[in-house]
Order: sequence, then C-alpha cells, then structure tokens
Amino acid sequence: MFLTIPTIMTWTRIAAIPLIVGVFYLPIEPASRNLIATVMFVVFALTDWLDGFLARRLNQTSAFGAFLDPVADKFLVCASVLVLVHLNRADVFVGLIIIGREIAISALREWMAQIGATKSVAVHMIGKVKTVVQMVAIPFLLFDGMLFGVIDTHLWGVWLIWLAAVLTVWSMVYYMQKALPEIRARAR
Repeated sequence: MFLTIPTIMTWTRIAAIPLIVGVFYLPIEPASRNLIATVMFVVFALTDWLDGFLARRLNQTSAFGAFLDPVADKFLVCASVLVLVHLNRADVFVGLIIIGREIAISALREWMAQIGATKSVAVHMIGKVKTVVQMVAIPFLLFDGMLFGVIDTHLWGVWLIWLAAVLTVWSMVYYMQKALPEIRARAR
C-alpha cells in the first residue's frame, strides 16, 4: 500500500528534512529560525507515533510502510543531528556515533533479514529509550534558548544528546551481541 494515510504521513517526515534545514537559511532572526525548526521537528516527529497508530487502527499496515517508517525516522534524526553539528550545538563525535550506529544497525538488520534471522535483531526497549532521548534532545538543541524563562534548552539538550550517544552505543552493542551467534554460524 503505497499511498495510504499512514504512508503519506511517513513520506512527510522525509519531505520535512529540506524544510527544517532550509529554515536556518531564512533571512529572519535566529530566535525565530530556532522556534520554527523546533516546532517543525516536533510536529514531524509526532507523525511517527500517529502513522503507526493510524496504520493499525485503519488496518493499513504494509510491508512497504514497515520498511519506510524507520527509514524516515533515521533520515529525520540524522539530518537534524547534522544541522546541530553545523550550528555547533552538538559535538561532531555525537554526530558520528548516532549516524554511524544507524548505518551499522540498518546494515546488520538487512543482512539478518537476508539470512532469515530478523528476530534476533528485533527492536528492543533500549533502542526505544534511545529514540525517545534523541527526540527530546534534538528539539531542545534546535530551540537553543530559555524555555518559559526557566529551562535552558541548550544545557539540557547537550546533556540529553550525550546520553543519547551513550544509549546509541549501548543499543548497538546489544544488537550486535544478539546477532553474534548467527554471525559466528555463517563464518564457519
């Protein structure tokens, strides 16, 4: 099902990437750019939950949607992390860790699917926690100011993005350990 409501919502996350990046090239005040990018990221990130909910509710789940959904999430997160690195709001090592893990685990999952062992690298709670921490850290760093005059989003965002990096490594190690028996069996 290529053009269902949930799949269209997933496509919007991919379409959002140049919009979020483009905001930082607008000739407006930096605080306005930050706010617009933050709101856009939050709205598009929320479509991740909503498209899954609607796919199940409307009985519009599909293999294509199951493939596209995590791809859209990874594109949105990686593009946003690159923007944050470019703006000097996130360390380049954080970017390398997050993007490198996404590439490595995507490749691992593809290989495991080819050999019929996808269950050994199925999504685990540590991966979900990592995603939640990333999805809070990124808008904090995009906003890069005082929220409600009380919360220093830059400070919290930096702590959270480093926590996300630690969770990223932890989840990668977890998935690699789960795949190790299959890797060893194939190496013989």
